[in-house]
Amino acid sequence: MTDDVKVRRTTRKTSVSDSVTSPAVKPRTRTVKATTAQMTFDLFADIAADLTCGVDEVGRGPLAGPVVTAAVILDPSRPIKGLADSKKLTALRREALYEEIVERSLAFCIAEASVAEIDSLNILHATMLAMQRAVNGLSRVPALALIDGNRCPVLPMRAEAVIKGDDKVPAISAASILAKVTRDRQLAALHEEFPQYGFDEHVGYGTPRHLEALRTHGPSPHHRQSFAPVREAFEIFGALTVSRVVRTS
Repeated sequence: MTDDVKVRRTTRKTSVSDSVTSPAVKPRTRTVKATTAQMTFDLFADIAADLTCGVDEVGRGPLAGPVVTAAVILDPSRPIKGLADSKKLTALRREALYEEIVERSLAFCIAEASVAEIDSLNILHATMLAMQRAVNGLSRVPALALIDGNRCPVLPMRAEAVIKGDDKVPAISAASILAKVTRDRQLAALHEEFPQYGFDEHVGYGTPRHLEALRTHGPSPHHRQSFAPVREAFEIFGALTVSRVVRTS
């Protein structure tokens, strides 16, 4: 894996009648008095006539690896059962849902910000950058972007932050699953190159085993130098102790 930005996107083939949208149409707004569950359902149903994407990220807290984001436009005519916050699903269930989302969504895009970008910009701004890449990489332009959390990146369309959106909005749940599965796969691949850190176990988070490995082996090229435990390891070892592996294929 390199520090180059990786973006994956797709769209499902549709007929002319269901692929034409009007960018000039102003998104509808209304006041809803209902329970949280009802509000979530009504919000999703109300905007289904327009193109709406859900956006989420995975990997803000780890000490290593990129931050990965995804944007998803679900197809109301092809519902996906079992969508939920990716952290509440088993790895096996996430993998199964990943395939369904890829197959059934109208469009999706997976993007990231590299370790170098995280160290240069800080993790918040790198996350916003990765979200911008995911939304802008969609093959269909949404009228509204629903962002998990309490902050929105600068986007060319209307954006709304939804706290705990990965539990409330199906499109955000789908985005969280794509991002989680993608990043977990990346860290599993890193484990093959750097087994001494245990990336397959903690996917980069600062567990006791990971911190001990940093103290023993020093940082790898995939560790975030701007994060305190990694910075401390750099101060002890003075430089990278493991060379980057350059892939030729």
